[in-house]
Amino acid sequence: MDLYREEILEHYKHPQNFGELAVVSTKAREANASCGDLIELQLRLRDLTIAEVRFKGVGCALSIAATSMLTVELKDKRVEEALRLDEGFMLDLLGVDVSSMRMKCVMLPLRALKRALGEVAK
Repeated sequence: MDLYREEILEHYKHPQNFGELAVVSTKAREANASCGDLIELQLRLRDLTIAEVRFKGVGCALSIAATSMLTVELKDKRVEEALRLDEGFMLDLLGVDVSSMRMKCVMLPLRALKRALGEVAK
């Protein structure tokens, strides 16, 4: 399957939930130096549930698309459920084979999510 299939390109060109939240419960910034990706994930929580999510940043098509696709999945998820998301979830979400070189691009939003929610879950 083509690495940059249509859905990935669509999320890259027109990312969902791009921007900033007016009220932020928790946020985290992550970078991938090898590709120049930098994203900040912002979450507004209500009763340990993700009520709203936004992100901002710059990056390659895979990192922006992965972040956009993840934000769509996060809305209304419980914090403990979001913390259980893993590499397999991200790869299934993208639906393409990802080389080891590009794995950091795809996992960037997941790392930001875990960091942002890490303090909340304590």
